[in-house]
Amino acid sequence: MNSTYRRSSPFPAQLARRLSHLSLVLISLLGVGAFLLPFITPARGEVGAAHTSDAPLVFFVLVALSLLLIFADLETHRMNSKMIAVLGVLTAVNAALRLIPGPLGFSAVFVLPILAGYAYGAEFGFLLGSLSLFVSAVITGGLGPWLPFQMFAAGWTGLSAGWLPDLRRFGRVESVVLAGFGFGWGILFGVIMNLWFWPYIAAGTEAGITWEPGLGVWRGVQRYATFYVLTSLWWDLGRAGGNAMLLFLFSTPLLRLLRRFGQRFRFTWQHT
Repeated sequence: MNSTYRRSSPFPAQLARRLSHLSLVLISLLGVGAFLLPFITPARGEVGAAHTSDAPLVFFVLVALSLLLIFADLETHRMNSKMIAVLGVLTAVNAALRLIPGPLGFSAVFVLPILAGYAYGAEFGFLLGSLSLFVSAVITGGLGPWLPFQMFAAGWTGLSAGWLPDLRRFGRVESVVLAGFGFGWGILFGVIMNLWFWPYIAAGTEAGITWEPGLGVWRGVQRYATFYVLTSLWWDLGRAGGNAMLLFLFSTPLLRLLRRFGQRFRFTWQHT
């Protein structure tokens, strides 16, 4: 049950709200910049050395901005301590789901960020997606320069789910839309993630599908599209199909559960 809670805060609610929005914008700009940096300053080195110099800085700035986002949401009461606990539990569950092997590129790790982002909002969805990838990497020892890029891509999956309209009044249409959304992100996640290493593939090793300094934007897009279709599309279709199937079958009961938690643990802030 929602209840009204009033308290005076040393941190103005309006400023905290702006800080929350600013943090999310800065996080996304950081991610876009990190992915595009090798195209602006031509990449050097081999694929195995991709982003080894800048990834640690990107990771620490991402963590700092994520903490700032949590602080701002606490101050504006988009979250409270109980919702932080829910975030922690869902992160642990989602990290464990990533450890379950699936056929082709299928992984259940995207289902909860999509549903939580849809139910709780863009900020919650981003945090769940990015933190899940971090925790699972710590568990499996999968720490490397690719990690912050995985965190961005998974976070954007949950963030964009928060932009979907509330479709619960349309019944089964909600599950169909979420299944289509999950299918699209199954492909888009792979499209985004390949960019973290593609500029580092030596020109000439794969004629016509590698990045070369001086390529125009359209020519670069054509080469990348060819590279993606030849090397990754079949794998990502497995992930996309798995997302769609799970979301179509289980989105309704899972959303019911998430909304019940949200109604119980959230409260409405009224600034006086």
